[in-house]
Amino acid sequence: MSMRLPSDLGFSDEGYCLPPLSIQRTLIDVDYVPPDRLMFAGLKGIQDRHNVRRSTLSARVETAARMVNATNDQWIVWTGLSAESTAMTAAIPGAIEVVGSDSPERKARALEEFQDGRHRVLVTKPRIAGYGLNLQNAANMVFVGLGDSFEEYYQCIRRAWRFGQTQPVTAHIVLTEVEQAIYDNVRKKEVMANEMSRELIAQVRTYEQQELDQQAGPGEQQGHLTASGDGWTAMLGDSCERLSEIPDESIDLSVYSPPFADLYTYSASERDLGNSRGWDEFFQHYAYIIREVLRVTRAGRLTCVHTSDIPAMGVKDGYIGMRDFPGSVIRAYEQEGWVFVGRAFVQKNPQAQAIRVKSKALLFVQLRKDSSDSRPAIVDQVLMFRRSGENAVPVRPVDNGEMDNETWIQWAHGIWLGIQESDVLRYAPARAADDEKHICPLQLGTIERCIKLYSNPGEMVLTPFLGIGSEAYQAIRFGRRVIGIELKRSYYDIAVKNLREAVAKYRVASLFAVIPQMTTVPQGSNPAGFVS
Repeated sequence: MSMRLPSDLGFSDEGYCLPPLSIQRTLIDVDYVPPDRLMFAGLKGIQDRHNVRRSTLSARVETAARMVNATNDQWIVWTGLSAESTAMTAAIPGAIEVVGSDSPERKARALEEFQDGRHRVLVTKPRIAGYGLNLQNAANMVFVGLGDSFEEYYQCIRRAWRFGQTQPVTAHIVLTEVEQAIYDNVRKKEVMANEMSRELIAQVRTYEQQELDQQAGPGEQQGHLTASGDGWTAMLGDSCERLSEIPDESIDLSVYSPPFADLYTYSASERDLGNSRGWDEFFQHYAYIIREVLRVTRAGRLTCVHTSDIPAMGVKDGYIGMRDFPGSVIRAYEQEGWVFVGRAFVQKNPQAQAIRVKSKALLFVQLRKDSSDSRPAIVDQVLMFRRSGENAVPVRPVDNGEMDNETWIQWAHGIWLGIQESDVLRYAPARAADDEKHICPLQLGTIERCIKLYSNPGEMVLTPFLGIGSEAYQAIRFGRRVIGIELKRSYYDIAVKNLREAVAKYRVASLFAVIPQMTTVPQGSNPAGFVS
């Protein structure tokens, strides 16, 4: 990420422009002949540069000191050699010198006194005071010689030429003519750095403008699309924003798999929940979704959240083990007002998981080598939460013909058997080049059980993380209506395709023609395509 001014992203620079900066070079003519040559033929390397700098020290010090002593302004004097620093301090009355051998307390005191104006001139080296300090109390500086480091040169200038500076800044560079190559080298690097910055900003600008919705079209924000069909609505955008378009208490059931905290990377977007710096940030952002889903859910109805434990990594977590992600999700939902009512564990094949995630803890070789480093397979967990209040429309799966007593016994067991791990929607076309990790769609059998257990045919199902449309597909398949929200365009496009295929495959007649509608939208408001 690189940004110099608000205008780099299309905003006004008012209030952010710095005073003018003037770079003034002073070249001193000296007769310099290397001790091992008949004449000077250019700088050949580091040792040659060092020899020139030491041999021309007195001429540069005399010229730089004359500049500083000609005014009563505050100055910063940048030196490279200890001898330069000592000579400049002696040549400028009242100058304070900060050197590497000073104690931290002495350095801090001297710098603070210079900031406060108690010393007119600060003499020091870039590696001591050239990074991070606020020295905009001074508007004049002089380099008594120059090294080949552009970064060092740039940072020294930025000590004074920075926000809070109220005067034009002048940076003098005092060199001998034989050091011209050093100056040319630094300026060449400056041109290259500026060009790279411009190129990077040009790349960042388009992406960030899309992220900030700066290119909004008439009536809709950039990247916000809505597609709909027979019984379904798909919305492209950030769930934090687009959930606000759904009316209060209009959802009968929600089923979804949220991005797992710092585990999967689905997109490069800063809006992606999975792109969080840690669990605290993840749950801070996730709380917006949890609250909005609660708002749109009818009283007494449920939300089903797919989770699992997350492996702890030595590099990120400091240990190798497991982290209780479902437990953290439960606490997050309870904090926002949901009532935790139970969970189901979905059996997994340890051998298939070992092949997919390449975990040595699940390998036969580890069992024979040292089984203390083995562990059970990570099983999926479906967490069920209910919104408080009385359910106005009972859910009767037996009466609906979707369940019998024997099926109920199997599903109420708490451990869901018989769900095939490969029973997922086809997702290869949704994968983009910048996906860092694999897509992991939820098994269709898991979704089917949530839908049949906790909703009636014709009711509205929500999935705020639509992905490639697995939950929405099953909702259409089993006669429900559905609304889904997806952030990433490639996933959204596949989800829309899958929903259209579901309608063509499973809808023999329009659902709305045979099933009474149970969702009411406030008069004059229909942003998400709801049918009154």
